[in-house]
Amino acid sequence: MSVLASFPLCQLTEEDLTQHPLFCKLLATLSQHVDRTGLTVTLKRELEKAERDLQTQRLSWLCSESMYRLLQEMIQEHCVRKHHSTVAPEDDTFYETVEQCLVVAQCVRQLDPSATASQDQPPVLGLSAQQVLELMPQEQDVWKMKQRLPRELEKHLKKKCFSVLSYYQPEWEDESEGLKNMKLSRLSGLLERERKRAESLKEKSRESASLLQRQTHCYLSELLGCIQILQSLILDHRLKAQKELDRKKIDYFEAKCEIIMQKIRAEMLEIQLDTYTADTISAHKKIREKLETELNASQLEKQSVECKLSSFEIFGKEFEALAEEYSRLRQEIDTKSWALKEFSQHTD
Repeated sequence: MSVLASFPLCQLTEEDLTQHPLFCKLLATLSQHVDRTGLTVTLKRELEKAERDLQTQRLSWLCSESMYRLLQEMIQEHCVRKHHSTVAPEDDTFYETVEQCLVVAQCVRQLDPSATASQDQPPVLGLSAQQVLELMPQEQDVWKMKQRLPRELEKHLKKKCFSVLSYYQPEWEDESEGLKNMKLSRLSGLLERERKRAESLKEKSRESASLLQRQTHCYLSELLGCIQILQSLILDHRLKAQKELDRKKIDYFEAKCEIIMQKIRAEMLEIQLDTYTADTISAHKKIREKLETELNASQLEKQSVECKLSSFEIFGKEFEALAEEYSRLRQEIDTKSWALKEFSQHTD
């Protein structure tokens, strides 16, 4: 655990150290010579010294830059007042002296070669720093300006502090100057606490954003898992529903085929009936024609027998024989007439 704590940037686990004991021993030895960030003790010391020097240089630059911007603001405010109202001659001389000193100092700084620049490099516009310093205001005006400058700076800084105080607490704007001065003495502490609170809130915001990102990732992972499960359930349900649907379709097609087969059988039966009826009618017609022919023949034979009967009535026994034949024929004609009549009725 101590080895893992000494190298937090390395994504190692206890299992890795257990599986590689020599590597674990090497890390334990290195932990005595390097810190948690991987820097050696000597390099860490040099880095801390460089950071302190950088902080000192930054603080010095901030002081100079703050003073320069403050003097620029004072000069600009004087120019505004000069355009809107009449200013005292000594004020005009003071601010002109300040502005001229700032311009000369800025030019001297630009003309002064840095340590990294070549000494043989020609000066800008062929001017040297000494030549520019000759443009400074008169010594008397510079002395007066230096005597008055602290008071003016204090007045301007107090005005800016009161502005910051009024912005921070607007209800303090109408307070007396003494009360404002007392509250100004505590303003730096209040602002420091506000700064720390803002940094704490910012850090919490970053942690919340990181937590939200992790939770979003987990949520999306869970959501993808749920979607996959839902897709599998939908697929299973679809397969089951498809099976039931296929069974219903099969039943429907079987019923439809049965109906079609019944229609086909009915049509075939109707065709057979039509064929049978046509054949029956044709046979009946033939039988009827045959019976009519036999009836006509019997009638003709009857007429012939009647003629013979009337001709041979005078004969005794021969007549009786003819009468018997006549009776037979008469009975045959009646039978055939009845058959023909019954056949005609059934046929109709």
